[in-house]
Amino acid sequence: MLKVAIDSGPLASGDSVRGIGVYTRELLRALKMDGVDVSSEDLGKYDVVHFTRFNPFLISVPLSKSKNTKFVLTIYDLIPLIYPKHYPSGIRGRIKWLINKWLIKKNVDAIITISETSKKDICRFIGVSPEKVCVIYLAPKDIFKKITNTTLLHSTEVKYKLPKKFTLYVGDLNYNKNIPNLVKACEIAEIPLVIVGKQAKEITSMDLDHPELIHLKNIVWQNVTRLGFVPDEDLVKIYNLASVYIQPSFYEGFGLPASEAVACKTPIVAAKTQCLVEILGDEFTYVDPNDAKSIADGILNPNKDKKLPRDYSWEKTAKETLEVYKNV
Repeated sequence: MLKVAIDSGPLASGDSVRGIGVYTRELLRALKMDGVDVSSEDLGKYDVVHFTRFNPFLISVPLSKSKNTKFVLTIYDLIPLIYPKHYPSGIRGRIKWLINKWLIKKNVDAIITISETSKKDICRFIGVSPEKVCVIYLAPKDIFKKITNTTLLHSTEVKYKLPKKFTLYVGDLNYNKNIPNLVKACEIAEIPLVIVGKQAKEITSMDLDHPELIHLKNIVWQNVTRLGFVPDEDLVKIYNLASVYIQPSFYEGFGLPASEAVACKTPIVAAKTQCLVEILGDEFTYVDPNDAKSIADGILNPNKDKKLPRDYSWEKTAKETLEVYKNV
């Protein structure tokens, strides 16, 4: 049996409730179903070591490895390098980025990423061959689906004090997520906004003078319900209660919440950005993320009953990942 060690660190950190935690948790679950021996003990005992965290400004790959061990690294996106003004690295960060690039070329045998869009960035910024980078898509979890039980939905509506009609956004408040234009668009459309995500709940205690948060400084949150983290068993109901789901991002590595919304048959609005078009397909009508009026028009006329262009599942993700392990 192939012996694989997978970095489970994201499950025990703040990343556990973010996309990186979902990826690590679901991949581990699906690989175990395939009979793969996964662990994270003495790395020298394993055929393949898979690192599931990458920050360009933090050393993300070991300096050395055992002779018979292969290293696989997942890089979700390189958004901090695309928007350097909003994700300042500092001198130490720049040095660590140079070290990371060197270590990737020296020690990493294969890179997994989550979209063709991210692959292009990885090849451009790191300078690796396209043959070294494998695109393996993420997937909405099975729990995300259409719910017809109105009693169940009503109890969630009451629990979270949700408006009868609302626009939903799920995710962080990073610059690339385009939150200022989202709030403006909901004001123009005159539809309340509900945000699910840990960052949104903590916004009042954050230092909005920080370069990574300054874009949030002048937002008026009056008509925004900020729920914070919500467990999946409630989140699926909130997707079903939403009048429309919106993914207004300037840039995404994948856009997992958008795929979750589609799985729940929630009407959806998405920004016309390369990755979202890749993931959601050509059937959708897209809006201009730089224009709040365009986003507002989308909110008032969302896409309904659209299907994703391909089958996404964690079992498929695991099988394709296993092929990388076998062929590395």
